[in-house]
Amino acid sequence: MKKLKLILILIAGLSFEIQAQELDVNLQIRPRFEYRNGYKQLLQEGQKGTSQISQRSRLNFNYKQEDLIVKLTLQNTRTWGDVPSTAAADKNGVAVFEAWAQYNFTEKWSARMGRQVLSYDNQRILGEMDWAQQAQSHDALTFTYQTEKQKLDFGGAYNSTAENVLQTPYTVANYKALQYAWYHNQFTESLGASFLLLNTGYEYANADAKLLVDYKQTFGPYLTYKTSKIDTNFWLYGQTGKSTDLNVSAWNAAINFNYSLTDSFKAGLGYEFLSGKASNDGSTVIKSFNPIFGTNHGFNGYMDYFYVGNHLNNVGLQDAFIKLNYNVNKWQFALIPHVFLSAADVVTPLNEKLDSYLGTEIDATFGYNFKKDITVSGGYSQMFGSKTMEFIKNGDAGHTNNWAWLMISVNPRIFTYKK
Repeated sequence: MKKLKLILILIAGLSFEIQAQELDVNLQIRPRFEYRNGYKQLLQEGQKGTSQISQRSRLNFNYKQEDLIVKLTLQNTRTWGDVPSTAAADKNGVAVFEAWAQYNFTEKWSARMGRQVLSYDNQRILGEMDWAQQAQSHDALTFTYQTEKQKLDFGGAYNSTAENVLQTPYTVANYKALQYAWYHNQFTESLGASFLLLNTGYEYANADAKLLVDYKQTFGPYLTYKTSKIDTNFWLYGQTGKSTDLNVSAWNAAINFNYSLTDSFKAGLGYEFLSGKASNDGSTVIKSFNPIFGTNHGFNGYMDYFYVGNHLNNVGLQDAFIKLNYNVNKWQFALIPHVFLSAADVVTPLNEKLDSYLGTEIDATFGYNFKKDITVSGGYSQMFGSKTMEFIKNGDAGHTNNWAWLMISVNPRIFTYKK
């Protein structure tokens, strides 16, 4: 604690020297308990679920001086007990989640460089993945042009494993290069539209051990319409290009409609389609859509059976759901039943075509604003899988497959200086 105070005093002193406009330091402590009993996959016969507590600890520094903005976020993520209390060192360490500097050239133009979050629209393609304790950020250079109703972001990234002197394979499970552009226009107070173009290149070695980079393009519009009662959105994304010398042809579309019946109660329904590839399709074309850097936990059920490190290059997905929200005082409640179907044919090795129905998931969540800087949230989910789900995911659909969680987020501001 003494060391932390000394660091803050030094930063504050520095801010006086260079006439800083604002310095804000805040902290986040976020432990989460989870009971996993068929989470992400059906339990197999004889298997038992498990429980654990994970935690994110973050320290955020936000600094502004005239046209200069700087942010530094340090974080430690861990599972309680993964480092013995008698250990001399913490194997998890402290990582840099964000470290960027932004300069505002004019009122409309700015540039940002460094490790930063790329998050757009509803985060289906590019998002922070805040549910994951480690979350997601990128080492990138980005530019922004913004007016009252329009905004254009574009930028790119280029990754290497180290400061090499010779060509070295990029062995990290990440893209080698990335370029993107995102444009948004708020036509009226109710109607807004965005268009995203994302180009991602992944390095691989061909049959001659030559290092190559294939680029895959993800692109499409995102539309929103909001009034005092109605909240609806629609998106349509396509994927083309190549991946490890294979052609890509996939797409994703969805529509959501929500209506506020009262000030406290909102009801909605939605449908999403993510293209897939039939089990007996012998072509080499990649037909399964990949949300890439999306905050996928927020879609297709909270039990993460789809697109959270899984279900890629598979039969795709159809997700039809109803969402009910009720807010009263400091409480927020939600109930979301999902019906899942495959987007492409599921065929066994014996050439038997299975029913497209994968299962039904029920998600129930709550949130409570305990105090100004403290929130409590939790939920319970249960998956009712089908025989087709068993074929795709293995496991036993007859087993009780459920998941429960409870999370406390403490976010105090610990230091502020303004001039």
